Amino acid sequence: MADDLAQRGVVLLGCGKMGSAMLAGWLQDGLPASAVYVIDPNPSDWLRAQGVHINAALPANPAILLLAVKPQMMGEAAPQVVQFGGGDTLVLSIAAGTPIQAFEAMFGADTPIIRAMPNTPAAIGQGITAMVGNARASAADMDMADRFLSAVGQTVRLQTEAQMDAVTGLSGSGPAYVFYMIECMTQAGIAQGLPAELAAQLASATVAGAGALAQAADEPPAQLRINVTSPNGTTQAGLEVLMDPSTGLAPLIGQTVAAAVRRSQELAQ
Repeated sequence: MADDLAQRGVVLLGCGKMGSAMLAGWLQDGLPASAVYVIDPNPSDWLRAQGVHINAALPANPAILLLAVKPQMMGEAAPQVVQFGGGDTLVLSIAAGTPIQAFEAMFGADTPIIRAMPNTPAAIGQGITAMVGNARASAADMDMADRFLSAVGQTVRLQTEAQMDAVTGLSGSGPAYVFYMIECMTQAGIAQGLPAELAAQLASATVAGAGALAQAADEPPAQLRINVTSPNGTTQAGLEVLMDPSTGLAPLIGQTVAAAVRRSQELAQ
């Protein structure tokens, strides 16, 4: 982690599952525990064991203020840190559904603000986080946020904040879709005669392995699918059901993501 973060400090408002995952990544990447100041009404035993400052006096000019509380708690929690607005502290939010405009109202439009959307695989360093900044956020601010967020996985930068709803529906909510797919594959294996534990192991390992292969391969997923589909074989038989244009996976996933995007848009109102 950069010297600037270690010298000026990092303030973390909220340290639930996502905040804890990020903190673990930063500490592993070399950020000194003494540079981290956490505000949390119910600190976990894990957090207490990390050596960070908890509910203590805050630094005067931290490099980053990370807002990691649930959106419905933001109004109550934010007054504890509004003093960092209007300076060169970067305000970085991972609160779902809360637009940059809302944070500019809290901290002032002259505050550098970046809105980010991580997903739950960040808990094991395998997340992907999309981010977008306001007009005050400089290229250096974006780079600092990028380094900060890359401790828990990949990062991507959006062209406009309007894209954040689509990100929420696809990658933010997406892990739940995949978990449900694993559930369904497990039940299908059980229905075909496999013991439940074995079916669950096969389903989760298959999804994890296919995802890892898709990320590592030079070929696109469509070609990877073709590579494992023998003409008139078992995979083709299964894909004919899955790829049915009316009842298959494509229209269902399209409807699923669209529903999540609509809800994200509603929450932002």
